[in-house]
Amino acid sequence: QVQLVESGGGLVQAGGSLGLSCVASGSTLSINTMGWYRQAPGKQRELVALISNSGGTRTYRDSVKGRFTISRDNAKNTVYLQMNGLKVEDTAVYYCYASRNALELWGQGTQVTVSS
Repeated sequence: QVQLVESGGGLVQAGGSLGLSCVASGSTLSINTMGWYRQAPGKQRELVALISNSGGTRTYRDSVKGRFTISRDNAKNTVYLQMNGLKVEDTAVYYCYASRNALELWGQGTQVTVSS
């Protein structure tokens, strides 16, 4: 079993920066893709960024390209999301994601609030 625990959310003014971290623990050997999704009130959960096991492939939703950077440290079983130039519309609960074999794994979520 794998547990994902996020940290780093909070309140920031528009234009500011925040960094999120997600640590995987437990049976982490077969973890493949990791990433971040978000869900704003009244909206569906949406992809923010994904990173392959090697880190060689990174995928971003269009609205965060050039502002957000995803990275991972496999030695620490950790995936990061550096968010710069935050906008009010980035406000959401951010969820860590990992794929392991055929399973999709989720963290409990961390709130990011961007004020105008």
